[in-house]
Amino acid sequence: MSSPRILVVDDEPDLRELLEITLVKMGLDVDSAESIGAARLHLASAEYALVLTDMRLPDGLGIDLVREVSSDHKNTPIAVLTAFGSADNAVAALKAGAFDYLSKPVGLDQLRAMVLSALRISRPGGGGWAGTASDKQPLLRLMGQSAAMQELRSQIVRLARSMAPIAITGESGSGKELAARDIHAQSARADKPFVAVNCGAIPEALMEAEFFGYRKGAFTGAIEDRDGFFQAANGGTLMLDEVADLPLPMQVKLLRAIQERRVRKLGATVEELVDVRLISATHQSLADCVERGKFRQDLYYRLNVIELSLPPLRERCDDIGMLADLILGRLASAGRQAILAPEALQALQTYPFPGNVRELENILERAVAFANEGVIEVADLALKGGGSTGAAASPSLTENEQLPEFALKPEATAHVSHAVRASAAVLSNALPGLPCSLPDHLDDVERGIIRRALAKTHFNRTQAANLLGISFRQLRYRMQRLGVHEPE
Repeated sequence: MSSPRILVVDDEPDLRELLEITLVKMGLDVDSAESIGAARLHLASAEYALVLTDMRLPDGLGIDLVREVSSDHKNTPIAVLTAFGSADNAVAALKAGAFDYLSKPVGLDQLRAMVLSALRISRPGGGGWAGTASDKQPLLRLMGQSAAMQELRSQIVRLARSMAPIAITGESGSGKELAARDIHAQSARADKPFVAVNCGAIPEALMEAEFFGYRKGAFTGAIEDRDGFFQAANGGTLMLDEVADLPLPMQVKLLRAIQERRVRKLGATVEELVDVRLISATHQSLADCVERGKFRQDLYYRLNVIELSLPPLRERCDDIGMLADLILGRLASAGRQAILAPEALQALQTYPFPGNVRELENILERAVAFANEGVIEVADLALKGGGSTGAAASPSLTENEQLPEFALKPEATAHVSHAVRASAAVLSNALPGLPCSLPDHLDDVERGIIRRALAKTHFNRTQAANLLGISFRQLRYRMQRLGVHEPE
C-alpha cells in the first residue's frame, strides 16, 4: 500500500524544502507547487491526503484554493499557512472550509500534529468522515426524527471533519453538551479526551490554575504538579460551557492560548504545546455580550468561527413522543415503570417547554412518581400555565418581609411543590381565600427570593447560589424557568 501523499503549495523555496523534509521523515510522499495554477494541475492528476497552502501566492490568494478544494475535492482536507499575527486571515480560511491553519514561522511539532489529524480524517473509514456518517448516525446522542434534528445531525457530521472552533448556541436544556460530544465522537479525535468545563462554576481566583495547570510550589497548597484543562484535553476536544461567564482578565489569557496553541502553567518558565479543538457553548448571545462590553470582540471572532444553533424543543414537537419513550424506558430500567396516556402525550406536545429536554425529563420523572397503576395522566404532569414563567407578573419581595424557612432549601421546596401541585386546583376551589393557583404562588415566592439573593450579591450568580444553598446549575435553571434576567 502506497504512503499518503501531501501537496505543499508555497512560493518560498526554503519553506517548501523544510516542509518536504519534515513530511518525508514522517513516511509521507510529497508534491510541491509554487502557485495556484501548478497546484490545480497536481490536484487534477492525483489524490491527496492533505493540501497545505500559503495564503499569499504569485497568482492569487490561498483562500481561493481553499474554496476550490472544499468544493471540488471534498475528500481532501486543506490547511493554510498564515503570517504571524494574521488572525483575521486564519478565521476567514476556516470559514471558507479550511481544515486547520498554521502560523509562520511554522512549528514542526504543530505541523506533525496537524498532519496526523488530517490523515485520520482522509483515511478510508476514518472517524468523522462523511462516507461513514450513515453507519455512525445511530450512535449520536442527540435524538429525534424531525426535519430540524435530521439537519442538525447532518451539520454535526460535516463540522466534525474540520478543526475550526465551533460556537454552539441554544436555550438552556436544549442539548449543547450532547451536540459537542457528538461532534467529538464523529471527528478524527474520537479516541482522544473530551473535556467539558463549566466556565461559570469556577471561582475567578482559580481560573488560570484550572485552565493551564500549575507547578509544585506555585502558590500555597500547590503540593505537586498538576495539569489544567488544556493539558487534559491535549489531542482531543475542550468544551467551554457557558463561555459568556468568563471574566475579562481570563478572556485575555484564553485568547493567547488559542492563538499561540501554547499554555504556561502557573510557576513555570516555559510554555507547553497543546493540540485541542475548542467548542464553546452558551445560552446567551455572545454578540450582545460584545456590544455590552462583557465579552472581548477578538475572542468572540476566534471562538465563533462556525456557529451551530440548536432548536428548542417547542420547535420540534414531533420528537416529544420519541423522547418521552426513551426517558420512560430509562426510568423503567431503574424499576420505575409507567406509560403515557394519549391525552398526556397531547398535553406535552402543546406545552412550550422553557427548559427544553431537561424540563421534559424532570416532568416525566415527577409524573412517574404520581402515576396511578403505571399510567401517566394529564394531572400527573403538573404542567404550568402559560403565565407562570413570565417576569412581568412576578412581584418582588421586600427586605422586611419574613420568608418561610423552606423557601431557602431546595429540597424542601421540591418536596412541597411535588406534594401540592397535583391537588392545587382542588384546594383553591374548596377553600376560599387561598391562592387561585398554588404552583403559580410558589413560583412567585421563589422568584422573589432569587431576585433578593441576586441583588444582595450584585448579581454574582455563584455567590447567590451559595447563599440559597443550591448549585450554580440549579440556580441557572430556576432563573431560566422563572424568567429572572440580569438587568441591562
